[in-house]
Amino acid sequence: MALSKRERRLRIKKRIRKKINGTPEIPRLSVFRSNKHIYAQLVNDLKSETIISVSSKEKDISDKNLTKKTEIAELVGKKVADKAKEKNISTVVFDRNGYMYHGRVKALAEAARKEGLKF
Repeated sequence: MALSKRERRLRIKKRIRKKINGTPEIPRLSVFRSNKHIYAQLVNDLKSETIISVSSKEKDISDKNLTKKTEIAELVGKKVADKAKEKNISTVVFDRNGYMYHGRVKALAEAARKEGLKF
């Protein structure tokens, strides 16, 4: 029986999460993308808490009136890195959440790297 796209992604996500987990010193940068928006958060898996969260729905990002989703993803990546710097976080573990490292996910990751986050 063939898996749906969502089931396949969730299966890949489980496989990734076996190997990756976030700590207070090195949190997990988790990315979720929907058809319209992209979300990123830094997660401490030991306490099961979100340290920082940023999305394309935030006012300062959505007010820029950008039409390309990859440009919006770059802004989200920059904002995650800036917020991480404020909290003295320089190193993260990247969790692509079962998505291919391509397009918006890649744009977010590279923008965060440019702003100084180490993966």
